[in-house]
Amino acid sequence: MEEPSFWNNPEKAAKITTEVKNLKDTVAHLEDLQWQYDDIEVMIEMGYEEDDPAIVPEIREMLDSFTEELETLRMSTLLSGEFDVDNAIVTLRAGAGGTESCDWCSMLYRMYTRWAAKKGFTVELLDMQEGDEAGIKSVTFQVNGFNAYGLMKSEHGVHRLVRISPFNAAGKRETSFVSCDVMPDIEEDLDIEIPDDDIRIDVFRSSGAGGQKVNKTSSAIRITHFPTGIVVQCQNERSQYQNKDKAMQMLKAKLLVLKQQANLDKVADIRGVVMDNNFGSQIRSYVLQPYTMVKDLRTQVETGNTGAVLDGDIDRFISGFLKWKALSKKTAEEEI
Repeated sequence: MEEPSFWNNPEKAAKITTEVKNLKDTVAHLEDLQWQYDDIEVMIEMGYEEDDPAIVPEIREMLDSFTEELETLRMSTLLSGEFDVDNAIVTLRAGAGGTESCDWCSMLYRMYTRWAAKKGFTVELLDMQEGDEAGIKSVTFQVNGFNAYGLMKSEHGVHRLVRISPFNAAGKRETSFVSCDVMPDIEEDLDIEIPDDDIRIDVFRSSGAGGQKVNKTSSAIRITHFPTGIVVQCQNERSQYQNKDKAMQMLKAKLLVLKQQANLDKVADIRGVVMDNNFGSQIRSYVLQPYTMVKDLRTQVETGNTGAVLDGDIDRFISGFLKWKALSKKTAEEEI
């Protein structure tokens, strides 16, 4: 029997093998949930038979764990987009607010890295530009894991912070903005021709702490694509050539997404609407003063536990976005 043609392509074969493994893991997760459900039923019956109220906290803990895992599994059923299974490339850029926004950018970067760690994902730093006084001007990183893009796409947009500024001696409230751009990392070798006249490649010195070559050699790469205005940067690799290859891969992935869309609506559905990094453009507000609340302005999901959110507890917002997106799609189909 002749082997399927995709086995002749190592990258496609590896991707299919990974998808099969993840599907098996999903089935195993579902079976584990069934066992947990059965165990909870048994514990409840024991509690009634023995009339033992001391067993209630244990049942509550089991139920909370079951509910959390069930919600995670249910979220995965809402991820059916073409690129949802891929890794995610995320870029954060400080907007209006100066040093305040740079500090806010570093807080968001920390939030996403903590969220990724809780999910068992890995984070690969691709590029970082530090702020003049504090924080981060911009950072690009890759979140590696099954459905990483499908989950992270909920974060695309402008994030607004309101707090008492630690950089203001007068102790006044400040409003800061950071834009978040999320694109899928399409791992396969993309057959996309990019004419030399359509791009500009800038080479500059890497920035940041660590490494003997940092700030000594020009190895960081920035590629500007004139027809679309897309700009990608990479400086995490050891050599200029490796950074260029990674940056070109990022550019091709973005161009492929644009190429596969027949109209602007579909482009916005994958990349998200590009908004001004300023007042009136935010998708989510994080208020630390005079009260504490994080609220998603698209889905109306909110919580007063701002500390947990900034420590990476953002699943409620991701889940709310996926439900809202699925409902919006269903409503649009019914209207057609």
